[in-house]
Amino acid sequence: MKNKFVFVVSSVFTIMILSACSTPKNESQSIVNEEQITTVQKKQLSKKSDSGISSALESKLSTTGLLALSAAPIMQLKAKRRLERGRVSAMMYHGNKLAVRNTENYAHIADNAIKRVNENPVSTFSIDVDTGSYSNVRRFINSGSLPRKDAVRVEELVNYFNYQYPEPDNKPFSVTTEIAPTPWNKDSYLLHIGIKGIDVSKNNIPASNLVFLVDVSGSMRFANKLGLLKKSLKLLSKQLRAQDKISIVVYAGASGVVLEPTDGNKTAVIGRALDNLAAGGSTNGAAGIKLAYLMAEQAFIKDGVNRIILATDGDFNVGTVNFEALTDLITEKRKSGISLTTLGFGSGNYNDHLMEQLADKGNGNYQYIDTLNEAQKVLVDEMSSTLQTIAKDVKIQIEFNSNKVSEYRLIGYENRMLKREDFNNDKVDAGDIGAGHTVTALYEISLVGGKGQSVDELRYSNKNTILSKNSKTGELAFLKIRYKTPNQDKSKLLSYALTAKSIINKIESTSDRFRFSAAVAAFGQMLKGGTYIKEYSYKDVLTMARNARGKDYFGYRGEFIKLVNLVKSLG
Repeated sequence: MKNKFVFVVSSVFTIMILSACSTPKNESQSIVNEEQITTVQKKQLSKKSDSGISSALESKLSTTGLLALSAAPIMQLKAKRRLERGRVSAMMYHGNKLAVRNTENYAHIADNAIKRVNENPVSTFSIDVDTGSYSNVRRFINSGSLPRKDAVRVEELVNYFNYQYPEPDNKPFSVTTEIAPTPWNKDSYLLHIGIKGIDVSKNNIPASNLVFLVDVSGSMRFANKLGLLKKSLKLLSKQLRAQDKISIVVYAGASGVVLEPTDGNKTAVIGRALDNLAAGGSTNGAAGIKLAYLMAEQAFIKDGVNRIILATDGDFNVGTVNFEALTDLITEKRKSGISLTTLGFGSGNYNDHLMEQLADKGNGNYQYIDTLNEAQKVLVDEMSSTLQTIAKDVKIQIEFNSNKVSEYRLIGYENRMLKREDFNNDKVDAGDIGAGHTVTALYEISLVGGKGQSVDELRYSNKNTILSKNSKTGELAFLKIRYKTPNQDKSKLLSYALTAKSIINKIESTSDRFRFSAAVAAFGQMLKGGTYIKEYSYKDVLTMARNARGKDYFGYRGEFIKLVNLVKSLG
């Protein structure tokens, strides 16, 4: 009987301790969900936790008459709890901020190497109109840290800016070239190639069928994610007309339709649907993508703009999460004539690699939204470029004349490189250009007989030493561009000869667009480690950017100068 009593008392005592020590689920979540907790708040939480445990235990034990018998175990338990709490605090807090495990994902891509023209005279790549890398890099810098090297895609930094290229004349886009000494290497030259798509006003955009595909999983609960996302999509919705249709599909652990296809001018209805979105649960992005395509197909507009706008942090964690499977899904779905644009939000778990590749496979563009001003730029000011495609599968191929050019290096576009034979193959996918879009590509080249040689000649190659004496006359290279009109599957060809006579001998005599794009390219290369820019410094970048600021209607160039100045201090 005595043994039974001891057993019962021990069991009751154990149950009461476990009950008192347990933390309510909602209280635990409220602590973890905070993005920032001050030192004072941590002390208050610590005191509250100690007193809560002690009071609960004393209350339960006093009712059973076991308080006096349990003092020693309670003290041991409290000491153990303080030790565990200290360990958790050490893991959770860095200074006064909640330290969330950083799982951001970026693809590692090696910089384009310098190539000898004798061995590789032809360079082929797909154009890229994405600018997500620039705003993401800006987010890093404005938070007081340098960006991860893999987060920097130099071509996206360069293409963030409009270079006021001439308007096209009877073609979908114009082509502008300029050659002058390289700012960071006096012995080489910089070849600047600029493309400007024909502009279309908002009022002349064909009727649009847009599906907002919104991530409402638990990871989107922060203000810089779902909060900013809703404000951003409201900006776009207010630009739409009666002939346009908007649907809203959401996904978390499961997916669902929040708004059936609705006339674009019903702003209040669309706004209420967005306001009612709340975050919670896991992330089954693949299910949401499939449902979004079904909605887009349901409201499909022939000869119109049919596009899904995926807004998420890219943290897919249930359903189809395999990267190749997701990109294969998008590749198959694009055949329906529905494009996919991706808008990235947030930090900590951001999946840049997935967002960029989904847009690439979906014949869309990728943007990262770090501020409402960026949403204004992408979804309002550049609405035509974002929504309407004026040329698809645009490829660039340049053949360098080995009699004139000894080496070349394409700056950026590492994940857009194509095989030489892909240029003439209309089945090979490439990037699209939106209305009014500008695309800029930069090559660093060395002339035959010049001092800027980085790679030794092959011992048994034809060196053309006699022809090298005239390296500053004749053709330097031959530029070809292939593209398809939006409703055609057969490509068209444009070609341009680039002559040595066009070389500008002094960089001070070049255009603002040449010098500013060079400054941005230098900055991007420096953030990636600066393998090829020698002793060029952030101070040099600042000087060139300030002198080439030119017309800066929206202040983007001025903002770039501020970012460079901040990085100079951070570095």
